[in-house]
Amino acid sequence: MSLYEDAVLVLKAYEDQPELRRTYLDHLSAHPDGMWKACQAGHLTASALVIAPEREQVLLTLHRKLNMWLQMGGHCEPQDVSLTAAALREATEESGVSGLTLLPGGPVRLDRHPIPSPCNWHLDVQYAALAPAGAVEAISDESLDLRWFGYDEVAEVADDSVVRLMEAARTRL
Repeated sequence: MSLYEDAVLVLKAYEDQPELRRTYLDHLSAHPDGMWKACQAGHLTASALVIAPEREQVLLTLHRKLNMWLQMGGHCEPQDVSLTAAALREATEESGVSGLTLLPGGPVRLDRHPIPSPCNWHLDVQYAALAPAGAVEAISDESLDLRWFGYDEVAEVADDSVVRLMEAARTRL
């Protein structure tokens, strides 16, 4: 199964945010290259919020290009066999934490946001990743900083999309 086919199946199975889900499916239908960064009309991305429920904390990255505290995530790569694999790869690469596991049940949220030219949109498929006990993070080249934040601190440092993702992940837990 191709990454494109996997994405269509994942989105068809996702039961929340019906209008946004339809937007994603329509985009893929209109753009067979909609999984890849080269698709200038917009493309799917995969991300994961790294969460340590026993500490009531999430790990956020200070994104190098955007200078914003965000969840880990990014573009799909040719070696990704599924959206879940892409989200887990991105979370592991950007956090430096080994042994992450995605929360069962598929994506936690969808978030469509504008990005600078030449592309127009990221259609982000968002997951939550559980950090193993004693997880140690390591800053990647894509980050200015990594930091654990308490659930109650996230709204002070991150935008509403990250807060909504954290709330959805906590509900899923």
